[in-house]
Amino acid sequence: MLRLAAVLYVLVATVLGGSAVIAVMAVGMMKGWQIAGAFGVGLVVSLPIALVLGKKMYSALNAPSAGSTVRHA
Repeated sequence: MLRLAAVLYVLVATVLGGSAVIAVMAVGMMKGWQIAGAFGVGLVVSLPIALVLGKKMYSALNAPSAGSTVRHA
């Protein structure tokens, strides 16, 4: 599950960090520390999101499917 969460973190962090930078720049904050701070906040916020998504996807992949039937001999 941790490997799945790590891959998801790379994707989610890129999206949230980039979105935060665009939002900060749209407001008119153009200083370097403001842009870097927005990206850092996006990275921090994406960590729990990636963990929750990873846990849900892992449990969904390992759950038995609804249509499967198990035959016992």
